[in-house]
Amino acid sequence: MKPMTREDVTDLIYSAKVQKGIKWADVAKKVGESKEWVTAACLGQMTLTKAQAEKVGKIFGLPAPAVKLLQAVPYKGSLPTAVPTDPLIYRWYEIVNVYGTTIKELIHEEFGDGIMSAIDFSMDIQREPDPKGDRVHVVLSGKFLPYKTY
Repeated sequence: MKPMTREDVTDLIYSAKVQKGIKWADVAKKVGESKEWVTAACLGQMTLTKAQAEKVGKIFGLPAPAVKLLQAVPYKGSLPTAVPTDPLIYRWYEIVNVYGTTIKELIHEEFGDGIMSAIDFSMDIQREPDPKGDRVHVVLSGKFLPYKTY
């Protein structure tokens, strides 16, 4: 029998989520973090503490080896191809391709030479009702990290 991988754990979580009708927001409430962070963690992009991993394990009925893997530092960036093929994820790729230089230019104009952290970072995704069709409201907030001279 081959050893369990972090990808196997993600598959177990997603399967249990679908089979049990679990909502990410409900998992987040039990874990005590945002739905965005908890979803990323359950999908293999963040490291959970022992207590968080045990809660997730209980929610999804995971075996002990899976709970241990939830506590391991993951390999981040799990898209299977350089250019995403999933239509929703591809649109984010398209946004960066079209607006990436604009975002970079405006951040540099406002803050100077540096980057927006994806480590000291938060995200909020909400439904925004609109009579012409509901909209997806996404707020990304990352700490500005200036390049330093040495």
